[in-house]
Amino acid sequence: MDDARVAVETGVDGVDVVIGTSQFLRKFSHGKDMNYIAQSAIEVIEFVKSKGIEIRFSSEDSFRSDIVDLLNIYRTVDKIGVNRVGIADTVGCANPRQVYELVKTLKSVVSCDIECHFHNDTGCAIANAYTALEAGAKLIDVSVLGIGERNGITPLGALMARMITADRDYVLSKYKLHKLRDLENLVADAVQINIPFNNPITGFCAFTHKAGIHAKAILANPSTYEILNPHDFGLTRYIHFANRLTGWNAIKSRVDQLNLQLTDDQVKEVTNKIKKLGDVRQLSIDDVDSIIRDFHAAQSTTNTPLLKPVNNGNDEDVEEPEAKKQKV
Repeated sequence: MDDARVAVETGVDGVDVVIGTSQFLRKFSHGKDMNYIAQSAIEVIEFVKSKGIEIRFSSEDSFRSDIVDLLNIYRTVDKIGVNRVGIADTVGCANPRQVYELVKTLKSVVSCDIECHFHNDTGCAIANAYTALEAGAKLIDVSVLGIGERNGITPLGALMARMITADRDYVLSKYKLHKLRDLENLVADAVQINIPFNNPITGFCAFTHKAGIHAKAILANPSTYEILNPHDFGLTRYIHFANRLTGWNAIKSRVDQLNLQLTDDQVKEVTNKIKKLGDVRQLSIDDVDSIIRDFHAAQSTTNTPLLKPVNNGNDEDVEEPEAKKQKV
């Protein structure tokens, strides 16, 4: 109660009451039984509500707590008017099936909103968060890049990626997705970490295509190998053509960007030269451009040189990703 009074005196808009309900936390953390927890929760909630402040009650370690204990305490706080109740997978042990069952059950016994908090110790935080929404939860706790205790909690960006595949129009209307990269870069710089190369949406590899068969399909129709549209997030895709796995369709696209003209057979021939050099050493974009230009110049000595009159307008699809221009 003392903490609740101090919180109210600071002028906050809401107070979150959290207490462990599993046997582990009741025995080795605070040492209180469920009767004590219920009485304390009632006292604090009624006090906070009397001050006109929003109040949330959340159990800790919910998925290792007895289901009867959980439902009893949630039903109790719901009856006295708590604004929302929270479920916390404190150690990251829950799976989506368990999450759906608990949220669905809880929704049948309380009238207030349900909020969920998932840790990622076993890699299920994103799936659990999305499943909780499907089961009727209204709020999900997230953090930028999923930063939190141990393996962290549900990452904001990854949950956006999961949600936009379900209802693109709704997500685009509600969230400023183009600010995600700047936000993640800001946090990454502040805590002195690199954004993982395979991070959903903003990772260096998220919209990078390398293998020849992938590049061909992406150039024809990006949906073949992309479920997310990089433009929705203010980003562009990158066809990585400077490598030994490149295909002639990717090289043909680069030839067009360089405003040169080669036949398909000539593009295939220069592609073989690029792949052979790629077997010897790592290639840069300058390496590939030099090979293409030299090959084109050689063809021009025996043929009338041809230049494309205009760019084909696909520069944005092969622009080198921001993460590569900077330090990865």
